[in-house]
Amino acid sequence: MCKSKESLKEMLYAVYGEETRSLARFTVLERQLKTEFNAEGAEYFTAPGRTEIIGNHTDHNGGKVLAASIGMDTIAAAWPNHSECVIVRSQGFSQPFVLDLEHLDAVPEGDGTLSLLAGIFRGCRTLGFKVEGFYACISTEVISAAGVSSSASFEMLICAIINHFFNEGRMSCLDYAKIGQYAEHHYWKKQSGLMDQLTCAVGGAVFLDFSDKENPVVEKLTLPLEQEGYQIILVNTGKGHGNLSREYSEIPSEMKKAASCLGKQQLSDTSLESLLIEAPAIRQTCGDRSLLRAIHFFEENRRVDDAREALGQSNIPVFLSLVSQSGNSSWKYLQNCCVPSEPAEQSVSVMLALTELFLAKIGKGACRVHGGGFAGVIMCILPREAADVYREYISAYAGCDNVFPITIRSQGAIHLG
Repeated sequence: MCKSKESLKEMLYAVYGEETRSLARFTVLERQLKTEFNAEGAEYFTAPGRTEIIGNHTDHNGGKVLAASIGMDTIAAAWPNHSECVIVRSQGFSQPFVLDLEHLDAVPEGDGTLSLLAGIFRGCRTLGFKVEGFYACISTEVISAAGVSSSASFEMLICAIINHFFNEGRMSCLDYAKIGQYAEHHYWKKQSGLMDQLTCAVGGAVFLDFSDKENPVVEKLTLPLEQEGYQIILVNTGKGHGNLSREYSEIPSEMKKAASCLGKQQLSDTSLESLLIEAPAIRQTCGDRSLLRAIHFFEENRRVDDAREALGQSNIPVFLSLVSQSGNSSWKYLQNCCVPSEPAEQSVSVMLALTELFLAKIGKGACRVHGGGFAGVIMCILPREAADVYREYISAYAGCDNVFPITIRSQGAIHLG
């Protein structure tokens, strides 16, 4: 690193609230980078995962979201290699990912991380940004396939590397997000919105409005849960998000079918009142679930606005009530707490039910399905004094290794420099 040790520690403390453990993580990667690739130097990069608070599956139809970046992150030590070859050594993989930037067309779609990297590089060039060869050693603490956006965290990390080395900081957070979305759409065939990527790129608590999909509104918010004595806990229910592309793609598709019945391309272009007038026709043409998911969309947008107002007034009881309402809507109307074809497997619903029993006893807090749903993680917000008791309680069902207290971090995808 070209930075002084003291200035680096200051940067690490600003991001992590400590510098010892975080420095050790980066040092391991720097040593690996120099040993394996004989790199002349190393620069450090970090990108967080994210928590979705309210706004479940609304972004892809021009909706609104409250979300925040979390303390779990993906980090890299990287260095340019003055070639057209990118080599990425990622924790947990036995072999590095090697891509020739002159032959990205040779990379097949749907081939995991390799395809995602090719999509990111192609997305950068499509948006007019420069990409050249580099080495990177990467590790992550973002839970994989569990609804905290491990893929978006990885995508935003790669964008931060490209921005620093080859584009002189000209790439915006929205550029990052569009590049990640491009990669997922074209190389993973996953019809994702921009919410995951934007939240990971921007950092902190954010209000997002996607009614103008080319220029979404991004507003930083204050989320005073820790100051008000509350703890966010994520519970991994034990089943990952793999092989759920069909279930995820059906949600935006069914919402857009309902919008089409109203002569619109997406639900943000119409209203709940118009939807209810045409409800009989939508049920007949698109099916009942399409109508229910559209109702969820409009009510979820209202809840986002109400929650934003409650946070502005530091009204935590109202905010938590809205989080609970959002979770119940996801469970009943959006219907993303279990896979319909697998009725015997309902781990998300089970953990929600057990958590609701706990919260009913203490009389405070909220819980909801987290992120894409169908599998993965639930979120619980509860008073700090009850957090240890809840962790012990839910660990008996989920396992202690699947219970994660999280913090909100203010920084997004950044170069530590």
